[in-house]
Amino acid sequence: MHEPAVIDAVDRALIDRLQGGFPICERPYAEVAGWLGIDEAELLERLGRLLATRVLTRFGPMFQVEQMGGAFVLAAMAVPEADWQRVRALVDALPEVAHNYRRESDRHSAFNMWFVLAAESEAGIAAAIRRIEEGSGLPVFAFPKLREYFVEMKLAVRT
Repeated sequence: MHEPAVIDAVDRALIDRLQGGFPICERPYAEVAGWLGIDEAELLERLGRLLATRVLTRFGPMFQVEQMGGAFVLAAMAVPEADWQRVRALVDALPEVAHNYRRESDRHSAFNMWFVLAAESEAGIAAAIRRIEEGSGLPVFAFPKLREYFVEMKLAVRT
């Protein structure tokens, strides 16, 4: 079990501030740092630390990959507990994996690993699925997007 990361009030404000409204300008990090009362170097160090300690698992823009000619799918697997760490490491190592998370299975589904695959093409998605299946020995179930929804979710970081 990992020790929980320690974050301070500035880290919390940084996380809250970066959940929307990122400035489009020549030096956006310097502008955000100014909002927080710190300098740009400190902001970049803090952001790097939050990513390295996995307080943040990703920082970057969200794109509609299909609009740029790419492809993505939500995928799921039913991974036996004894194999969880091995399969997680395999999935997480793929550059096509946008994020991977555990969901406890319930009486309706045995799927307990869920992840998003993004690639330059449908063939890239198929190749990533094939690599996961060959490496894990388990089937991957792909759920392509049928309809687009926008749900803006911002989570305030509290003490």
